[in-house]
Amino acid sequence: MDFLPLIERRRERLAELDHELSDPAVFAQPRRSQAALRERSRLQTLIVAWDALGRDRAELASSRALAAEGDPELAEMAREELPSIEARVVAREAEVQAALLPPEPNDDRDAIVEIRAGTGGAEAALFAADLHRMYGRYAEAEGLRVEPLDASEGELGGFREVVFRLSGEGVFRRLRYESGVHRVQRVPATEAQGRIHTSTATVAVLPEAEEVEVELKPDELRIEVCRAGGPGGQGVNTTDSAVQVMHLPTGMIVRCQDGRSQQKNKEKALTILRARLLEKKQREEQEKYSSHRRSLVGSGGREEKIRTYNFPQNRLTDHRIGLTLHSLDRVMEGELAPVVGALAASDLDERLREVGGERSQ
Repeated sequence: MDFLPLIERRRERLAELDHELSDPAVFAQPRRSQAALRERSRLQTLIVAWDALGRDRAELASSRALAAEGDPELAEMAREELPSIEARVVAREAEVQAALLPPEPNDDRDAIVEIRAGTGGAEAALFAADLHRMYGRYAEAEGLRVEPLDASEGELGGFREVVFRLSGEGVFRRLRYESGVHRVQRVPATEAQGRIHTSTATVAVLPEAEEVEVELKPDELRIEVCRAGGPGGQGVNTTDSAVQVMHLPTGMIVRCQDGRSQQKNKEKALTILRARLLEKKQREEQEKYSSHRRSLVGSGGREEKIRTYNFPQNRLTDHRIGLTLHSLDRVMEGELAPVVGALAASDLDERLREVGGERSQ
């Protein structure tokens, strides 16, 4: 396919954005300026990749010409360089194709992450806490910000449920495929006979919703204030600061008791509720209009078992793409980038195949 007409239109759009962003009045509208800056960044990435591809293709043509010339020494040198140049051109072409794909609608959003203990009792709660720590370490390494929203502790430690916000560049794009059932296989600290137990925790990564996208009408909400629960002796449990919000049309209930401020807990609960309602709306739209698409990395449904953490063998397996790493200890310390990268690459391949299939029809 000839990408040149598409690239030229992107260049024109980049020039338009540069002109728009030169106007100080644009930055008086944060939402508009942020959207323009994000679009400009995507277009700049595409143009840089396209220009680099042009240089690599020119170098490849020059090397092929030298390889066919009569000078044996120059021809031999050119033939030795050809494989690396050809590989570089292939990689650049894939980079350009990926940059030409329309961005996913939620890629640039911040994310609300919910982790819940599943089967396995106290061990599941401890595993939920381990996952919470893993994502926190990953966020720290990637320069992302973590804001606690709510937490419910397990009886013997860990979390029955923990909710937090991750913010920064491309948060949802990086972590969108973490949603699902995470399974752990290990010997619990309470196991006297050294037997391996299997427990689970559920992770949901939701795109954060803007207030204008999900309108919460006061007459559709039932807001109740009650005494926070949890281990005794903590100041948070001595005040009526916990807030429970029910969305009457859907029956969704969000309870937030993480902070001592009733107002802060209400704001956090509404933030979580908006994210859940946006995810529900988008999931229904995808099922209605895009039921033909079946990504290799799965639907992201909370019921889908996506990954196994085998501690005795120091092994992590992502079942959706057949990825196995024997570095579970490092992953649990936040080195999640290889997993995130492999999932993103798999999804990109799937999207490119879909586009190719559509073109051939």
